[in-house]
Amino acid sequence: MSAIGQATSANFSAQEAAQQAGGASDAFGDVDLDGFLQLMISELQNQDPLSPMDNSQMVAQMGQIREIGATDKLTSTLDGLASSQELVTASTLIGQNVTGLANDASAVDGVVDRITVETDAENGSRSIKVHVAGKTMDINNIREIQPG
Repeated sequence: MSAIGQATSANFSAQEAAQQAGGASDAFGDVDLDGFLQLMISELQNQDPLSPMDNSQMVAQMGQIREIGATDKLTSTLDGLASSQELVTASTLIGQNVTGLANDASAVDGVVDRITVETDAENGSRSIKVHVAGKTMDINNIREIQPG
C-alpha cells in the first residue's frame, strides 16, 4: 500500500512541476528523442517489480519513439529542402536589378553580380548573400527586384 502512496505523490509532484513550467498540456512539448529515451529508461528502472509495465503500454511508448525519430528526420529533410530552394531562388537574381540594404547598412541599387552561400561555423546555419556593385547584402534585405 505504501508503494501506491509513493507513486501517487511522485505523479502529483510531476504534475505540479509541469503546471509551473507553463501548463500540463505542453510541459513536455520540447523533449527531444534523447530526453524521451532517458525518461523511458528511468521509468523502466524504477517500475514496481510486482506490477511491471503492461505490454500495451510498452508498445505505445515504442511507437512514440518511432514517431519522434520520424519527426526529427522529416524536420531535417524539410530544412535542407528550404535551404536548397532559397539558393535556387537566389540564383535567378543574377543579372536582375535589385534595391536593398547592404551588410554595412548602406542602400544598394544595381545588377546582381553573383550569389554566395555562407555557413556559420557555430550553429551550422546557412545564409545566402547577394553581391551588387561591390557590396554584399543578405537575400532577406532585398526590397525590390526589377528585370535586368
